[in-house]
Formats: sequence, C-alpha cells, structure tokens
Amino acid sequence: MFFGLWKRKKERPRSTDPLAAFDELLENLERQAAEMRKSAATLLALKGDLSRSLERCSRKLSDIDARRATALSRGDAKASSVLEKDRAQAEAQLTSTREALGRAESDSQLLLEAAGELGERVEELRRERESASARLTLGGIITDTLKERVARFEQALVVDAARDEVERAHALAEVYRDELREKTD
Repeated sequence: MFFGLWKRKKERPRSTDPLAAFDELLENLERQAAEMRKSAATLLALKGDLSRSLERCSRKLSDIDARRATALSRGDAKASSVLEKDRAQAEAQLTSTREALGRAESDSQLLLEAAGELGERVEELRRERESASARLTLGGIITDTLKERVARFEQALVVDAARDEVERAHALAEVYRDELREKTD
C-alpha cells in the first residue's frame, strides 16, 4: 500500500539536442499559460456568481429596510429590532461579497495579464527556435562542405606526396643510370 510513497520521481533525461530543449521549454510555458487562463476563467465565472449575489444582497437589504419602515410605522419595536439585526447581517454579507468580487476581479485580471505575457514569451521563443533551427541546419551544411573541402585538400596532399615519391623514384633511377653508364664507360 505504501510502496513507493517515499520514492523520488525520476527526472526525465535532459536532451542534448538544442532544438529539443527549446521544444521542452515551449511546452512548459504553454502548459503554464493554459493553467493561468483556466484559473482566470474560473475566477471570471466566480465574478459572475458574486455579481448576482451582490444584487441579491442589495435587494434583500432594500426589502429589510422596507419591512423595518413598516414595522416602525406600526410601532412594532420587537420586529424593528429583529429587522435591524437582519439588516446588520445583510450589510456584512454585502460588504464581504463586494470584497470577494474585488479580489476576484483583480486576481483574474492579473492572471490574464500573466497568461498574455507568457503567450508573448512563447511566440518570441518560437521565433528564436525557428532561427536556431535554420542556423543549425546552415551550420550542418557548412560543416559538411568544409569536411568535403578538407577531404579534397587531404587528397591533394596525398597526390602531392605521390608526385614527390615518383620524382624521388625518377631521381633514384637517374642516379642508377648514371652509375651504370660510368661503369660501362
């Protein structure tokens, strides 16, 4: 039942591919932005509920005021006292609802701004990734071209070495010919 409760999660191995690192970062930022938008949507829905609750509290308060005025006009002190307590409770509920609505508005606005900033960052990183991809591709092409050039240069060195060897062989053959001529003369 408790097997693995204290085990650490295995970390995913880090990729050595720079484009994979960009992709991983982009994925993480997109996930964060989605979570922020989801939270902001939840707060916006809560804001709607709180607005409706604020309207109900205002109507309840005006209803209590009307009933209290009726009780006072009839001289019913006991009902007026009870309605005064109800009014105090309704005012407290109205105040707390206003505060909650204000917090929900500011928090949802903050989350939407943060999600927007993350979205801009993601777009910036996408452009940077595309540029990096192009540079890596171009770098690979240049590297391949340089390898071919080095191979051709090495072939030229081999050919030059072979020419030098042939020249030495000709010179050695000429030396032997001269020695043979001297011996025969």
